[in-house]
Amino acid sequence: MSEPPLSDIDTIVRHLEHRLGRGERCLVGITGPPGVGKSTFAEDLASRFDPAPPVVGMDAFHLGNQHLIDVGLIHRKGAHYTFDPWGYLATLARITKQSADEVVFVPRFERAIEDSIAAAVPVLPSDRLVITEGNYLLLDIPPWNLIRDLLSLSIYLELGEEVRLERLIKRHVDFGKTQDHAKKHVAESDQVNARLIAGSRSHADFVVKF
Repeated sequence: MSEPPLSDIDTIVRHLEHRLGRGERCLVGITGPPGVGKSTFAEDLASRFDPAPPVVGMDAFHLGNQHLIDVGLIHRKGAHYTFDPWGYLATLARITKQSADEVVFVPRFERAIEDSIAAAVPVLPSDRLVITEGNYLLLDIPPWNLIRDLLSLSIYLELGEEVRLERLIKRHVDFGKTQDHAKKHVAESDQVNARLIAGSRSHADFVVKF
């Protein structure tokens, strides 16, 4: 498989403006390893359009905390098997087939409570651009591998490893972990996920490096 071309946000905006100008509806997927800045990039991309498009976060399809505790997987929250991929896939498919009188309400992940809020983000039929972001959009593992066929455009983000790890540790500390616990979680969970995600890079349409 060929190497995806490098790009930047301005080029991607022009590309999308061209497609939207032709009357297309675009579902854009943003992916990359933990801590790379997917949510920030999605917000920046959305801000370049008026009206700003809705952002559908894959994190909102985390399995509930209580269920993860019950099955002994709370320590691996964030791994691909701690999500509801079928629910996420069905939601994206529904958006791509949205009828003129249908509003698709999607959940939103609230990091302050580390859990999802149902039906928090409306996707309207008039939204010609919809953005989705998350770790596993291009993964080869079923049913994740079905998602990329729904995307009009996929973008893989890359960031220097030292900066990315510093961001991850700070994020965990900011949300209540000790420095040692944060470093342990990054090494034993986030980095395992990052190696898996790196294997999906070749499926992207564009790569953006920071």
